[in-house]
Amino acid sequence: MGFLWDLVQHSQINEGRKHAESLEERIAWLETELDATQKLLVEMARRLEERFGEDFDGDGRVG
Repeated sequence: MGFLWDLVQHSQINEGRKHAESLEERIAWLETELDATQKLLVEMARRLEERFGEDFDGDGRVG
């Protein structure tokens, strides 16, 4: 449950950052968020693979 709660909290934090002072700051923030989201998806795929014992991401291995 902790992993899903972290995901919910991450979403709530993101809602508070919608208004940046400049376009450059907004782009930098979006790039940071994209990186964090991609890392989260990789971690989620790894945990699902470990939980169900299947290769979900197509890399030929489980976990």
